[in-house]
Amino acid sequence: MKITSVQSFIDYYEKVRGRTLRLIETVPPVHLDFSYKPGKFTIGDQIRHIAAIERYMYCETISGRKSAYQGCGKELADGYDNIISFFNEMHRQSIEIISGLSDEDLNRKCLTPPGHEITIWKWLRAMIEHEIHHRGELYIYLNLLDVKTPQIYGFSAEEVQHMSVKLE
Repeated sequence: MKITSVQSFIDYYEKVRGRTLRLIETVPPVHLDFSYKPGKFTIGDQIRHIAAIERYMYCETISGRKSAYQGCGKELADGYDNIISFFNEMHRQSIEIISGLSDEDLNRKCLTPPGHEITIWKWLRAMIEHEIHHRGELYIYLNLLDVKTPQIYGFSAEEVQHMSVKLE
């Protein structure tokens, strides 16, 4: 998918973010510190990571600055309400930065953290892929905890199978 319009990108990204938020809203606060094994991201870390890397890596670099990502620990936000506020505020700031781009800016280059040039529209596409990757991890974490999670598009695989015709 080539991104040619800032507004169409934002419209699409807000839909992606809406699906991520619907999942995060199912997180029981008591499970924020859950991780499937020591040394791996907790659920809270995952949520903070999506927010912090969006704002401090992707949006800093598309603005022509170096990545300012410093991790995703509790020092950024602790407790369910604070994590959700942080998540939403980082996204608000990111959308403000992205909104400041022109459609022509999407074809400019920016530098990734190791200093590789990448076209801004491709970097923004990677930002969405990154969020979806971590959303998938959150689904697995919550399923391990037997937390009921929302269907991403409204139907389970079993429901789609039931609605489908049988090929012969």
